[in-house]
Amino acid sequence: MLLLAWPIGLLVWANGKIQHVEALSGAAGTPGETYLLAGSDARGEGISEDGTEGARTDTIMLLHKPRSGPASLISLPRDTYAEIPGKGASKLNAAYSWGGAPLLVQTVEQLTGLTVDHYIEIGFGGVEGIVDAVGGVELCLDYDVDDARSELVWTAGCHPADGPTALAFSRMRYSDPQGDIGRAERQRQVIGAISKKAADKSLLLKPGTQVSLIDAGLASLVVDEKTGIIDLGKMALAFRAANGPGGITGTPPISNPDYRPGGVGSTVQLDPDLSPAFWADVRDGKLPAGVVGGLPQS
Repeated sequence: MLLLAWPIGLLVWANGKIQHVEALSGAAGTPGETYLLAGSDARGEGISEDGTEGARTDTIMLLHKPRSGPASLISLPRDTYAEIPGKGASKLNAAYSWGGAPLLVQTVEQLTGLTVDHYIEIGFGGVEGIVDAVGGVELCLDYDVDDARSELVWTAGCHPADGPTALAFSRMRYSDPQGDIGRAERQRQVIGAISKKAADKSLLLKPGTQVSLIDAGLASLVVDEKTGIIDLGKMALAFRAANGPGGITGTPPISNPDYRPGGVGSTVQLDPDLSPAFWADVRDGKLPAGVVGGLPQS
């Protein structure tokens, strides 16, 4: 009875700690299950270096589990040039600054053609707590970094990272030769490393660690009005599948990483010819397993 009561009680307790926000658009569903993951950063210093005022989201990922075929985890560069409903064309992360979760959801749906079934937002500060709760993670980067903006100091290779280091690893882009694209790859690496540690079977014998991990994660987590703890569990399984050998990770097809349409600075232009078919293949599970997208090949 105790073995049965503990996980049930843990689920009930965890479900009660989840914070909710109005986010979903109510659009007609598309096949499969689609999760929009956003890493938010509430900036209290006014206007940021790219001209975006107030809160913004520097991490935007679309996780899709099709009815059949491989799961995919696609990073949308925060500077993606996109049409924002009611606002005109701008950088994708401006949608969150202007209209929070609802406008970001609508913008992503318009950009991809996929209806968002679940919205999950985590504050950047939560990354530190989660990484520390799992006892740190191992991260890899093949070049030295001493980046003043993110405060990441790194020697080429693989090293154990605590919470603050993992956060800096996730945020660094000015010292990355691939800029926002490289940062997206590192963000997926951090989340994958956390998932691997959290899936460790030894946690079953560590109830205190279970509570600390859930508490750290849910304290900085905000989800849409319909998502509960079971949905988050399904998301974790889909995320694990996408990051596995049979899954898909990467970005949409990019035609210009320094597109300057005027008025919004440097943006990332998705390939207008390849993108529609790409998102249809994501939806239908037709993409082959592996890494997709990235910077255009010269």
